[in-house]
Amino acid sequence: MSTWRNWAGTESATGIETLRPGSADELAAAVKSAAEQGRKLKAVGSGHSFTGCSVPQQVMIRLDGLSSIVNADKESGRVTVGAGTGLRKLNAGLAAFDLAMANLGDIDKQTASGAISTGTHGTGARLGGLATQVVALDLVTADGSVLHCSAEENPDVFAAARVSIGSLGVISSLTLQCVPAFLLRAQEMPLPLGEVLDGFDELADGNDHFEFYWFPHTDIALTKRNNRVGPGVGASPVGRVRGWIDDELLSNKVFELTNRLAVRRPGMVPRINQLASRALSAREYVDASYKVFCSERNVIFRESEYAVPREHVVDVIRRLREWIDASGSRIPFPIEVRVAAPDDIWLSTASGRATAYVAIHQYHRLAHDPYFRAFENIVADYDGRPHWGKLHTLTADDLRGRYPHFDDFLAVRDRLDPQRTFENVYTRQVFGH
Repeated sequence: MSTWRNWAGTESATGIETLRPGSADELAAAVKSAAEQGRKLKAVGSGHSFTGCSVPQQVMIRLDGLSSIVNADKESGRVTVGAGTGLRKLNAGLAAFDLAMANLGDIDKQTASGAISTGTHGTGARLGGLATQVVALDLVTADGSVLHCSAEENPDVFAAARVSIGSLGVISSLTLQCVPAFLLRAQEMPLPLGEVLDGFDELADGNDHFEFYWFPHTDIALTKRNNRVGPGVGASPVGRVRGWIDDELLSNKVFELTNRLAVRRPGMVPRINQLASRALSAREYVDASYKVFCSERNVIFRESEYAVPREHVVDVIRRLREWIDASGSRIPFPIEVRVAAPDDIWLSTASGRATAYVAIHQYHRLAHDPYFRAFENIVADYDGRPHWGKLHTLTADDLRGRYPHFDDFLAVRDRLDPQRTFENVYTRQVFGH
């Protein structure tokens, strides 16, 4: 028996049996055995979700034994990987085949199946989240059978299983539609927040990938524009010293110290944020796409993120700013804003609508509840959909009205897992039973 704890320290479980199948057949046998004994089973990835979505109750499946590229077809760009493959390992492996994911989130510590199942996304007005890059998957269901799912085969399960929070079964493999490896030109620069909000649509539509970070208590936002380079342009990565200063010293070590100071002296937070925003300097570099998308995030925090219809995101940020100013709260962490194209995945946060994401954070040693509640109340006015892996309080009754295919998803779940082998406290919260 073992103890499990997630990265943020928000969830844990003790007295859990851990299984590590070395093949898809062993996985199917383990799932079938647990189901026949009436035991609750969860596949657990890297534990990077803040919610209880992956908390095991009795049996925990570790997919380390299914963590490799199984097949790569450079011609079609289709790559099949074991579900336990870490994104960092996947990105390096794809690069060896001169392939890449079309879009990624901003960290690479998750497993492929965990990231997809919780709706992980990056940014790009014409691009979807990671799950939109899945063209087929194999799903081990409670009776030990393996369903191969794609747009042509078991299409309803495919629509449900790409973002399923692990509640339909255990994914054993994924086939990804990759693209030829590409370079991105990263342009990072601070701009006045008002200018970013006024020009948000132009910035989002005018770049392959656009996001910004706003430091509360300041008028400054750090903007990030990542665009594919033209033919003949080579890599010119950030220098080793500058990279260490920006990405390790300032973004992690100094940021940890300033957050610890915020715990002891909350009144200093506005001044700290002013200094931090002024310390930001513009930089530009060209590197492999996955090296531009992903960065190290070592400071522990709490996070809530909501997807809203893109046309409302500026209103959300302005209202959030008004609440922060009026409440007297001190927020040392920046607020992150990204975008995504609409997709057809039933429980994707971008399902059926052009989407903007607003992510708020608080240092783990500071109270976050009042801030997160206020944020949740604001986005409720715009049919906000919570990221499945980030903190929220919504229940099935709240979510049903925000997802047109919510009951379709539940019907697939009833069919595949009538005995609720894959349920836990979190799935009961968001699905009702």
